[in-house]
Amino acid sequence: MARVATKKVEATRIGLLDAAIDVLKTDGYAGLTTRAVARTAGAPMSQIQYHFGSKEGLVLALFDYMNSQLLERQSAMFLDPGLSLSEQWDLACDYLDDDLASGYVNVLQELSAAGWTSPEVGRVIGEGLLGWVELLRGLAQTAIERHGSPGPLTADDIAALVCSSFLGAESILLLGLEERGAPVRQALRRFGGIIEKLEENQVEVARGEG
Repeated sequence: MARVATKKVEATRIGLLDAAIDVLKTDGYAGLTTRAVARTAGAPMSQIQYHFGSKEGLVLALFDYMNSQLLERQSAMFLDPGLSLSEQWDLACDYLDDDLASGYVNVLQELSAAGWTSPEVGRVIGEGLLGWVELLRGLAQTAIERHGSPGPLTADDIAALVCSSFLGAESILLLGLEERGAPVRQALRRFGGIIEKLEENQVEVARGEG
Protein backbone atom coordinates (compact mmCIF):
# COMPACT_ATOMS: atom_id res chain seq x y z
CA MET A 1 0.00 0.00 0.00
CA ALA A 2 2.82 2.39 0.83
CA ARG A 3 4.33 1.85 -2.62
CA VAL A 4 0.98 2.57 -4.29
CA ALA A 5 0.57 5.74 -2.22
CA THR A 6 4.10 6.87 -3.14
CA LYS A 7 3.41 6.32 -6.84
CA LYS A 8 0.16 8.28 -6.56
CA VAL A 9 1.93 11.19 -4.87
CA GLU A 10 4.63 11.22 -7.56
CA ALA A 11 2.02 11.01 -10.32
CA THR A 12 0.26 14.05 -8.84
CA ARG A 13 3.56 15.92 -8.70
CA ILE A 14 4.38 15.09 -12.33
CA GLY A 15 0.85 16.05 -13.35
CA LEU A 16 1.33 19.49 -11.79
CA LEU A 17 4.67 19.94 -13.58
CA ASP A 18 3.16 18.92 -16.91
CA ALA A 19 0.33 21.38 -16.28
CA ALA A 20 2.92 24.09 -15.61
CA ILE A 21 4.49 23.35 -19.00
CA ASP A 22 1.06 23.69 -20.64
CA VAL A 23 0.56 27.06 -18.93
CA LEU A 24 3.98 28.19 -20.13
CA LYS A 25 3.13 27.30 -23.71
CA THR A 26 -0.20 29.11 -23.71
CA ASP A 27 0.34 32.05 -21.33
CA GLY A 28 4.13 32.50 -21.18
CA TYR A 29 6.22 32.93 -18.06
CA ALA A 30 4.20 35.94 -16.92
CA GLY A 31 1.07 33.78 -16.84
CA LEU A 32 2.74 30.97 -14.89
CA THR A 33 0.83 31.38 -11.63
CA THR A 34 0.11 28.69 -9.08
CA ARG A 35 -3.60 29.28 -9.61
CA ALA A 36 -3.31 28.76 -13.37
CA VAL A 37 -1.27 25.59 -12.87
CA ALA A 38 -3.76 24.18 -10.35
CA ARG A 39 -6.67 24.98 -12.68
CA THR A 40 -4.94 23.36 -15.66
CA ALA A 41 -4.06 20.26 -13.62
CA GLY A 42 -7.56 20.03 -12.16
CA ALA A 43 -6.02 19.98 -8.69
CA PRO A 44 -6.60 22.07 -5.57
CA MET A 45 -4.13 24.82 -4.72
CA SER A 46 -3.20 22.89 -1.59
CA GLN A 47 -1.47 20.29 -3.78
CA ILE A 48 0.96 22.89 -5.10
CA GLN A 49 1.65 24.02 -1.55
CA TYR A 50 2.19 20.39 -0.50
CA HIS A 51 4.53 19.46 -3.35
CA PHE A 52 6.41 22.71 -3.97
CA GLY A 53 5.77 25.08 -1.08
CA SER A 54 5.56 28.25 -3.20
CA LYS A 55 5.67 29.56 -6.74
CA GLU A 56 9.47 29.74 -6.53
CA GLY A 57 9.55 26.11 -5.45
CA LEU A 58 7.26 25.18 -8.33
CA VAL A 59 9.38 27.01 -10.89
CA LEU A 60 12.62 25.52 -9.57
CA ALA A 61 11.11 22.03 -9.69
CA LEU A 62 9.86 22.78 -13.21
CA PHE A 63 13.35 23.78 -14.28
CA ASP A 64 14.81 20.56 -12.85
CA TYR A 65 12.08 18.52 -14.54
CA MET A 66 12.51 20.10 -17.97
CA ASN A 67 16.30 20.31 -17.74
CA SER A 68 16.68 16.60 -16.92
CA GLN A 69 14.48 15.67 -19.87
CA LEU A 70 16.50 17.86 -22.24
CA LEU A 71 19.81 16.51 -20.94
CA GLU A 72 18.57 12.98 -21.65
CA ARG A 73 17.51 14.04 -25.14
CA GLN A 74 20.85 15.68 -25.83
CA SER A 75 22.83 12.77 -24.40
CA ALA A 76 21.01 10.33 -26.67
CA MET A 77 21.83 12.51 -29.68
CA PHE A 78 25.51 12.95 -28.82
CA LEU A 79 25.95 9.23 -28.18
CA ASP A 80 24.33 8.23 -31.48
CA PRO A 81 27.17 6.71 -33.55
CA GLY A 82 25.16 7.16 -36.73
CA LEU A 83 25.32 10.96 -36.55
CA SER A 84 28.27 13.03 -37.67
CA LEU A 85 29.36 16.04 -35.64
CA SER A 86 27.79 18.42 -38.16
CA GLU A 87 24.51 16.51 -38.02
CA GLN A 88 24.57 16.72 -34.24
CA TRP A 89 25.14 20.47 -34.47
CA ASP A 90 22.17 20.83 -36.83
CA LEU A 91 19.98 18.89 -34.42
CA ALA A 92 21.14 21.10 -31.55
CA CYS A 93 19.96 24.09 -33.60
CA ASP A 94 16.60 22.37 -34.14
CA TYR A 95 16.36 21.76 -30.41
CA LEU A 96 16.93 25.46 -29.74
CA ASP A 97 13.70 26.21 -31.61
CA ASP A 98 11.91 23.42 -29.73
CA ASP A 99 13.10 24.75 -26.38
CA LEU A 100 11.91 28.25 -27.21
CA ALA A 101 8.48 26.88 -28.10
CA SER A 102 8.23 24.75 -24.94
CA GLY A 103 8.95 27.68 -22.64
CA TYR A 104 12.12 26.08 -21.26
CA VAL A 105 14.28 28.96 -22.46
CA ASN A 106 12.01 31.48 -20.74
CA VAL A 107 12.24 29.59 -17.46
CA LEU A 108 16.01 29.27 -17.73
CA GLN A 109 16.57 32.94 -18.50
CA GLU A 110 14.14 34.19 -15.85
CA LEU A 111 15.68 31.96 -13.19
CA SER A 112 19.22 32.85 -14.23
CA ALA A 113 18.43 36.50 -13.55
CA ALA A 114 16.74 35.62 -10.25
CA GLY A 115 19.81 33.59 -9.30
CA TRP A 116 21.91 36.75 -9.13
CA THR A 117 20.16 37.72 -5.90
CA SER A 118 18.79 34.40 -4.63
CA PRO A 119 21.49 31.92 -3.54
CA GLU A 120 19.12 28.94 -3.73
CA VAL A 121 17.91 29.80 -7.23
CA GLY A 122 21.50 30.46 -8.30
CA ARG A 123 22.59 27.09 -6.93
CA VAL A 124 19.88 25.14 -8.78
CA ILE A 125 20.43 26.94 -12.08
CA GLY A 126 24.21 26.72 -11.75
CA GLU A 127 24.08 22.96 -11.24
CA GLY A 128 21.76 22.62 -14.22
CA LEU A 129 24.04 24.62 -16.50
CA LEU A 130 27.13 22.73 -15.33
CA GLY A 131 25.34 19.56 -16.40
CA TRP A 132 25.21 20.98 -19.93
CA VAL A 133 28.86 22.02 -19.80
CA GLU A 134 29.87 18.52 -18.71
CA LEU A 135 27.85 16.98 -21.56
CA LEU A 136 29.46 19.33 -24.07
CA ARG A 137 32.92 18.62 -22.65
CA GLY A 138 32.45 14.93 -23.37
CA LEU A 139 31.30 15.67 -26.92
CA ALA A 140 34.24 18.03 -27.49
CA GLN A 141 36.71 15.45 -26.23
CA THR A 142 35.27 12.82 -28.58
CA ALA A 143 35.46 15.27 -31.49
CA ILE A 144 39.10 16.08 -30.70
CA GLU A 145 39.97 12.40 -30.61
CA ARG A 146 38.31 11.82 -33.98
CA HIS A 147 39.21 14.99 -35.83
CA GLY A 148 42.14 16.50 -33.98
CA SER A 149 42.41 19.60 -31.84
CA PRO A 150 41.28 22.97 -33.30
CA GLY A 151 44.46 24.87 -32.52
CA PRO A 152 45.08 25.58 -28.84
CA LEU A 153 41.47 24.96 -27.77
CA THR A 154 40.89 22.22 -25.21
CA ALA A 155 37.68 20.28 -24.63
CA ASP A 156 37.00 22.56 -21.64
CA ASP A 157 37.45 25.65 -23.84
CA ILE A 158 35.12 24.32 -26.53
CA ALA A 159 32.43 23.31 -24.02
CA ALA A 160 32.51 26.75 -22.41
CA LEU A 161 32.32 28.55 -25.76
CA VAL A 162 29.49 26.42 -27.16
CA CYS A 163 27.45 26.71 -23.95
CA SER A 164 27.98 30.49 -23.93
CA SER A 165 27.02 30.75 -27.61
CA PHE A 166 23.68 29.02 -27.15
CA LEU A 167 22.88 30.83 -23.90
CA GLY A 168 23.67 34.14 -25.58
CA ALA A 169 21.57 33.18 -28.58
CA GLU A 170 18.64 32.45 -26.28
CA SER A 171 18.90 35.88 -24.69
CA ILE A 172 19.06 37.59 -28.08
CA LEU A 173 16.04 35.66 -29.35
CA LEU A 174 13.92 36.39 -26.27
CA LEU A 175 14.75 40.09 -26.55
CA GLY A 176 13.61 40.08 -30.19
CA LEU A 177 16.99 41.22 -31.49
CA GLU A 178 17.27 38.64 -34.24
CA GLU A 179 15.03 40.69 -36.53
CA ARG A 180 16.97 43.85 -35.67
CA GLY A 181 20.38 42.81 -36.92
CA ALA A 182 21.55 39.90 -34.76
CA PRO A 183 20.80 36.76 -36.85
CA VAL A 184 21.96 34.25 -34.25
CA ARG A 185 20.11 31.23 -35.60
CA GLN A 186 21.52 31.82 -39.06
CA ALA A 187 25.01 32.20 -37.60
CA LEU A 188 24.71 28.97 -35.62
CA ARG A 189 23.50 27.10 -38.70
CA ARG A 190 26.37 28.45 -40.78
CA PHE A 191 28.86 27.33 -38.16
CA GLY A 192 27.42 23.87 -38.61
CA GLY A 193 28.20 24.24 -42.31
CA ILE A 194 31.84 24.93 -41.44
CA ILE A 195 31.96 21.73 -39.39
CA GLU A 196 30.48 19.81 -42.31
CA LYS A 197 33.13 21.14 -44.71
CA LEU A 198 35.89 20.15 -42.29
CA GLU A 199 34.43 16.65 -42.14
CA GLU A 200 34.32 16.47 -45.92
CA ASN A 201 37.94 17.61 -46.17
CA GLN A 202 39.00 14.94 -43.72
CA VAL A 203 37.27 12.29 -45.79
CA GLU A 204 39.06 13.53 -48.92
CA VAL A 205 42.41 13.47 -47.14
CA ALA A 206 41.76 9.95 -45.87
CA ARG A 207 40.90 8.80 -49.38
CA GLY A 208 44.04 10.39 -50.75
CA GLU A 209 46.19 8.67 -48.15
CA GLY A 210 44.47 5.37 -48.84
